[in-house]
Amino acid sequence: MTRPPGAVGIALNVGAWFLWSVGIGYFGHRRPLGSFSKETWWSKPRGFERHGRWYERALQIKRWKDRLPELGAVFQGGFAKRSVSREVAHIERFIVETRRAEWVHWLALSFWPVFAIWNPPWAVAVMFVYAMLVNVPCLLVQRYNRIRLQRLLTLMRSQRRTECLGP
Repeated sequence: MTRPPGAVGIALNVGAWFLWSVGIGYFGHRRPLGSFSKETWWSKPRGFERHGRWYERALQIKRWKDRLPELGAVFQGGFAKRSVSREVAHIERFIVETRRAEWVHWLALSFWPVFAIWNPPWAVAVMFVYAMLVNVPCLLVQRYNRIRLQRLLTLMRSQRRTECLGP
């Protein structure tokens, strides 16, 4: 069932993306925090990421990451990621929230094949490009931030141990 995406098709595409994005965002928000408390095969750091240096050198992520919208607190009780506290509990929560956000963006990205049901191939390709442009930068930022925060947390914990041991 494919037909040219005229005004109705465009409205259907926009509406589908909107409903899917809001729905999956809300679903991710409602999932228990414990669902994201541990690294899994999809969230663990990869060797090529080199403690975040790959993002900084190859992607120049520091130049553009703060220009992306931050919607972590869009739902009541959500977690705003723009401010970072130096408290261990806050950093631990931030790390978990980066996993949640990454999971949500992976699910959002996976929706593009559905558009093949009512769109011609060229419009499906447009939906794929849209899905990549909207989600991949967010995925990259979540992974980069998590790697940096994990490094900071490790440093803070080692300093605490040193302080506890005394001179």
